[in-house]
Amino acid sequence: MSACVDSASRLRVLVLGYIVRRPLGGGTWPTLQYALGLARLGHEVYFLEDSDDYLGCYDPSRHVTDADPSFGLRYAKTVFERVGLGSKWAYYDAHTGVWHGPCSDRVLKICANADLLLNVSGINPIRPWLAGVPRRAYIDTDPAFEQVRQLTDEHRRALALQHNVFFTLGENIPAGKAERLPEPTLIWRATRQPVVLDAWPVTEPPADGRFTTVMLWHSYRTREYQGQVFGMKSDSFRDFFDLPMRTDSALEIAVGGPDVPRDSLRRNGWSVINPLGPTEDPWTYQCYLRESKGEFTVAKHGYVTSYCGWFSERSAHYLASGRPVITQETGFSEWLPTGEGLFSFHSVDQALDALEQVESDLARHGRSARAIAEEYFDSDRVLTDFVEAAMCAEEGDSA
Repeated sequence: MSACVDSASRLRVLVLGYIVRRPLGGGTWPTLQYALGLARLGHEVYFLEDSDDYLGCYDPSRHVTDADPSFGLRYAKTVFERVGLGSKWAYYDAHTGVWHGPCSDRVLKICANADLLLNVSGINPIRPWLAGVPRRAYIDTDPAFEQVRQLTDEHRRALALQHNVFFTLGENIPAGKAERLPEPTLIWRATRQPVVLDAWPVTEPPADGRFTTVMLWHSYRTREYQGQVFGMKSDSFRDFFDLPMRTDSALEIAVGGPDVPRDSLRRNGWSVINPLGPTEDPWTYQCYLRESKGEFTVAKHGYVTSYCGWFSERSAHYLASGRPVITQETGFSEWLPTGEGLFSFHSVDQALDALEQVESDLARHGRSARAIAEEYFDSDRVLTDFVEAAMCAEEGDSA
């Protein structure tokens, strides 16, 4: 039986994300915009986060990951108050059995009457108080890797099956255009990251700026399935190591990770900076993007080799800021226009050509970048479609 509701209905929506445990500006925006965008559409929205049962709270002031959420709780309070959601969030610390945040005294009642749950990145466990939400949407933000995990990681598979509708940012997967991936064991629906456009001020790109990006050298270990390797950005970067030596454009990476070859990168002309500065909070992150001429970046090798159609949330933020994006092809050109404001590349020569084109008319490409964000990532449109698809999915449609 369909759970479909009129698109104008006001729903109580729970957004599950990763803000307290990962208090960094670049990582905050993707989840935050689900909550902000749904609230803009008139829904009653609450952000909830769970510590899970492992030690996963990162504290950038101490450079440690442990069970202490103190830094993240202060960070979340500041962020939610600044965007007008100061009374709409709670955090469950499973290590102590204690709820934190302004909704902590009524969170179970909130959950009991919720209509829709969004588990962004599938990063939160479904505790008993969430299991009764009629629509529980699992949002895959790491396509190709997620489909492999569903076949190789029993814990991840069990978590996914606690949901009843599944979405992926790998738009080519449900379209049947992805390559070298195992046959899906779940029914995936295409979605894309919402961008609350009003939250992204637009200025003209600075002519003396750098092309920048924010990245992790290794996000986690390389995956392999049936002989097919799905690697990290470090694997993709190899072919572009000497790119700065072949262009007059200034290239910078704010890159994290314990094994980043910083000296080698600098010898090859890259400006290399610590990502904790640009990502201190959501607004320092926005400033970093606005101070950039545009984005130049590679994609995870696994996204490239699978042709899954993934497009970075961060790249969508550059576009929304009026900053042109030059990024490695993952199949996203199947659904996004390229050649003005947004460029895809396979080879070094294509990357160099894209840099030259952007440099030749920076203002025009900046305007085109913003226009792409407005057409393809506007949260009003993306989340209206998302809610309709989630609420109108048929029972038993999840596997």
